[in-house]
Amino acid sequence: MTIIDKIRHFTETRPRLAQAVFTAGVILTGLLLFLVLIATRSDIKRSRATLPPPLVSVVPADVGPRTVLITGEGTVKPLREINLVPQVSGKIVHMSPAMADGGSFQKGETLLRIDPTDYELTVKSAEARVKDLESALLLTIEEAEVALEEWKLSGGNGEEPPPLVAKKPQLEAARANLEAGKADLEKAKLNLDRTTLRTPFEGRIIQKNVDIGQFVALGQQLGSMYSVEAAEIAVPLPHEDLEWFYVPGFTPDGIGESAVTIYANIAGRDLTWPGRVMRAEGVLDERTRMVNVVVRVERPYDSVPPLAMGFFVTVEIEGVEVPDALWLPRSAVHEEDIAWIVDGESRIRFRPVGIVRYDGDRVLVTGIEAGELVATSPIKIVTDGIKVNYQIAGRSAGETKKAAGPAGRQEAPASERDSGEASKARSE
Repeated sequence: MTIIDKIRHFTETRPRLAQAVFTAGVILTGLLLFLVLIATRSDIKRSRATLPPPLVSVVPADVGPRTVLITGEGTVKPLREINLVPQVSGKIVHMSPAMADGGSFQKGETLLRIDPTDYELTVKSAEARVKDLESALLLTIEEAEVALEEWKLSGGNGEEPPPLVAKKPQLEAARANLEAGKADLEKAKLNLDRTTLRTPFEGRIIQKNVDIGQFVALGQQLGSMYSVEAAEIAVPLPHEDLEWFYVPGFTPDGIGESAVTIYANIAGRDLTWPGRVMRAEGVLDERTRMVNVVVRVERPYDSVPPLAMGFFVTVEIEGVEVPDALWLPRSAVHEEDIAWIVDGESRIRFRPVGIVRYDGDRVLVTGIEAGELVATSPIKIVTDGIKVNYQIAGRSAGETKKAAGPAGRQEAPASERDSGEASKARSE
C-alpha cells in the first residue's frame, strides 16, 4: 500500500481529525506571517498636511497723470437742413445735374429755373408805367408853377396861395403814384429773379420731388437739402459726466476747450475726425436723466469716405487730467474701495484707494505707489497678510521670477518644503 493510499484511507476513516489538523496548520502559518511583518516594519513619521498658498495674478502699478475720457454715442446730423420751395409759380425749364438725390452743389449754384417769360413781361409793363407816372409828375409840377404865377399876377398881395390853387394835393398824389409804380417795378424784378433758384450754402440734396417740364405752384416743396460745411452730433451723457470737461454755457469756465475725437467704421475702415464741444441742450431728459451735449465736426465731407449724415458714431471727449492715478480692472477693487497689494514678502496687504471714475470694466484710482503689485484675480478666502504665490499678468512663471528679482522671489509651497525635509531625515 502506497503513502497516498494510506492518507486516503486515514481521511476516509477519520475525517474530523484531518480537518482539525488542516485548520490548525493554516492558523499557525498566518500567525507566523503576521509576526514576520511586525518584526520587519519601518517607522513612519507623521506630518501635518498643508495647503499651498493661492496663486494670484498681479499688475505693476503704472502711476502717472491720467486723462479722464468721456465716451458716448450719437447720430451725425447736418448743421443746416432746409426744404427747397419756390416763391413764384411756373413751369420748370432748367434743372441742374446736381438736382438729384445725393447730388452735391456749391454755394450760389443754380439748381432750378422757372419759365421767366411772364415775369419779364411784367417787368417791362412796370417799367412803362413808371415812365408814365414820371411824366405825369412832371406835368403836375409844371401846372403847379403856372398856377403860382397866375396867383401872383392876380394880386395875391404876397400871401401864400391856397393848397388847391398851388396844386399841392395833385403833386402829392403824383409823387405817391410814382413811388407805387417804382415799388411794383421792384417787385416785378424780384419775382423775375426768383424764377432762378440758387443754393444758399454748399451742400447736398436729400430728396428731389420734381423734374424738368413740371408746373410748380407757389410754396410747393421741390426737394430738401443740407449743408456740408459742418455736422453736429448730439451725445446723451449723464449730467454727472459734465463736471470733467468744459461745456460752453453749461459748466463754469476755466477748464478750457476739450478735445473731441469721433470714431466710425465706414466702408470697412475705422476712421476718426476731430471735433469740439459746442453747447449742451438746455433740457434734462426726464426719462433718461441725461443731457445732450452737442459736438461739431468741421468739413465732414472733405475726407473720403466722408462722415456722412445719419451715421451712428462713437464720441470720445478728453476731460481733465488727474495726477498720480492709474487705471485698474474693476476686479482689482473690492468692497469698501479696497485694493490688494502684494508686498515684498509675497503677502497681501489691504490698501484703501480713492475712486476717481468708473469707465466700463475699468476704474481710475489714486492712493497706490508706482511699481507696487496690485492683485487682480479673486481669492475665495483672503485676510490682510495672507501669503500668496503671484504671477504678473501676461508673463510666464519663469519670466515673473526673473523680472521681479529678489523682492519678487516666490517660496516653495509648504507641502513641498515638508516633503523635502522628510526625505533629508530618511537619508540621514
